[in-house]
Amino acid sequence: MSGVRFRVDSDLIELEIGAVAHGGHCVARLPGAADGADGERGRVVFVRHTLPGERVLARLTDAGDTATFWRADAVEVLDASPDRVPSVWPEAGPDGVGGGELAHVALPAQRAWKSAVLAEQLRRLAKDDRVVEVLAAPGDDERGGLGWRTRIELVVDDSGRAGMRGFRSHDVHALTSMPLASPEIAALGLFERSWTAGVRIEAVAPAGGDAPVVLVDGEPFDLRRGRVDARPNARTAVRESVDAGGRSYDYRVTASGFWQVHREAAAVLVGSVLTAVGDVEGATVLDLYSGAGLFTLPLADAVGSTGEVVAVEGDARAVRDARRNLHDRSHVELHVGDVARVLAGTEDPDSDVVHADVVVLDPPRTGAGRRVVDRLAELRPDRIVYVACDPAALARDVAYLNAAGYALTDVQAYDLFPMTHHLEAVAVLTRS
Repeated sequence: MSGVRFRVDSDLIELEIGAVAHGGHCVARLPGAADGADGERGRVVFVRHTLPGERVLARLTDAGDTATFWRADAVEVLDASPDRVPSVWPEAGPDGVGGGELAHVALPAQRAWKSAVLAEQLRRLAKDDRVVEVLAAPGDDERGGLGWRTRIELVVDDSGRAGMRGFRSHDVHALTSMPLASPEIAALGLFERSWTAGVRIEAVAPAGGDAPVVLVDGEPFDLRRGRVDARPNARTAVRESVDAGGRSYDYRVTASGFWQVHREAAAVLVGSVLTAVGDVEGATVLDLYSGAGLFTLPLADAVGSTGEVVAVEGDARAVRDARRNLHDRSHVELHVGDVARVLAGTEDPDSDVVHADVVVLDPPRTGAGRRVVDRLAELRPDRIVYVACDPAALARDVAYLNAAGYALTDVQAYDLFPMTHHLEAVAVLTRS
């Protein structure tokens, strides 16, 4: 690539930016010998805070012989993309906090970016050539992609100011606001008060209107009194409501436990999963990585009293929540333990999972992996519904499932993390 050069007496490098890459970067290349430059031939650089087609000055953040990948931050735009907009969160820009790496990208272009990444991962890893539109969550366009987080986590610097850590750094950046946080969290005034240096703050404001909960180092915190709430009945859980499939579902969730972060994510994903599983009345459905029962509860209603739902989750705290949420669904089995080991019968001797008509799985960002996929294939379900938050992990596991006799028949994708490179996808695979 021509037109790429280092600035004299500077750590900046001028780059022409190529395609998007998984992880919130775009790809550029250092000049090679064929370009008449002295740099290493064809060295790939992953650049943040830029867009395809731009020409930028970038600062190398990871480079040299010991770096696995070379990385850089675009710090000055020389030729801008038409999809560039003024950043809605400048503190998440170069040298800033993580969690807002696409804040300089127009919302439609953010979704096109994520669609391109998903398509590239499916093509490269699963040999599946399809384009999947990434759909907006209800209300996001009207809000400009802001105010969607119902849960945030902050750390406090040495001066007692709340903030977040820098990208790939332990340094704390004090903040005055967090534009992605819901209005209910913004109203708590977390950035306006002084805290004890070094503490970790969690704030949860359920989308259904339940009162927010603030935890400091895992303990309930009384904002009015400015201290940990030591009362035995201090709230450490919240109520979440989800409307999907023509019904309303209520959940109790430990405040520090896992729940979908976007205010509309739970309803969007439950609706998508119910559509994907289809008519399962009387069927046996296996719900893996089931958490507090987000999918388990509506699946229990979908299979009816003549069916069965078997749920497996590794977090004992989440399973305790699920037991409360499913206490009146006698046709649901809950198992706690590592999913692969439970399926193999080596962790929970009472699991004895020998068959499932349909499998729903919502694994962590690392995906399910070969051990789980191999065990699923042994169960021979007719349909597998895979909820994924990482395109690369999804594509890898789709390839494993293809090899085990399952064809990818549908993928729906949702932009449930505006201003970041993350997305959610619901994939459907059927036994061929």
